[in-house]
Amino acid sequence: MLNKFEDKLLELEWKQVNDNVVVKLLAEDNELYVLAKSKDRRAKERAIRKHKLRKYLQGLARLRKSCRNRDKLLERLGALKQQAGKSIKCVDLTIPPQGSKVMPENFSYSFNRDIYKKMLLRDGMYLLRTNLTETKPDVIWERYVLLTQVEAAFKSLKSDLALRPVYHQLEHRVEAHIFVAFLAYCLMITLRQKLRYYAPGLTGRDVLDKLSAIVMIDVQIPTTDGRMLEIRRHSQPEIEQRIILDKLKMNLPKQPPPKVYSHQLNSKLCGEN
Repeated sequence: MLNKFEDKLLELEWKQVNDNVVVKLLAEDNELYVLAKSKDRRAKERAIRKHKLRKYLQGLARLRKSCRNRDKLLERLGALKQQAGKSIKCVDLTIPPQGSKVMPENFSYSFNRDIYKKMLLRDGMYLLRTNLTETKPDVIWERYVLLTQVEAAFKSLKSDLALRPVYHQLEHRVEAHIFVAFLAYCLMITLRQKLRYYAPGLTGRDVLDKLSAIVMIDVQIPTTDGRMLEIRRHSQPEIEQRIILDKLKMNLPKQPPPKVYSHQLNSKLCGEN
């Protein structure tokens, strides 16, 4: 789609949204097209491509030296291409003809600088389409960011929190379901914020999965005089769980004292009398 409006977009000027993003607005066919360019996204895309391209070229070099069977070459080449993604467009390949042995003369590759430069020019750019009539670039961008946050929230509710759909028929139960889902999402966002500062390598789902092994149990111990002591205890965290708790600066609650029920004491006293 970007190629379709390329000439018209080239005539427009970039408009600043913030320090990181600039946009171009093009009204066409009762719709508004927004060409956005982000510095952060450009840096991220280039770093990813550089990493994948390096791995791809290293893999091709290994195949050229060691692989002599054409079928095995194609199999390994397919795996390399899958890992490299769109970066393979930057490399021109010459494949041995069917039935021939793989040799350095019939299996070669070369770096295509022209395609690489074209990909660099489009790094950090993406085209958005909307039916909004707003023409202020900062407002359009703010609503787009809000939309991505809403989509991420629904994804988190379904995946990270594993909340089921609303099947209730009574209105107050539907409202209660939505309220619980909202509270759960707020807690997940709070956890993500803490992880951003204290443990950036972990996700909220990772933490929940690992800490879910810590359980609360009720231990009942019979005494010699016929009474029953009930002790509520949480399991002790393993090393990995303790590291997570320390990173998040969180402590487990203190172990509560044993419970002795009054009716058991009364029945014991009556029996002695």
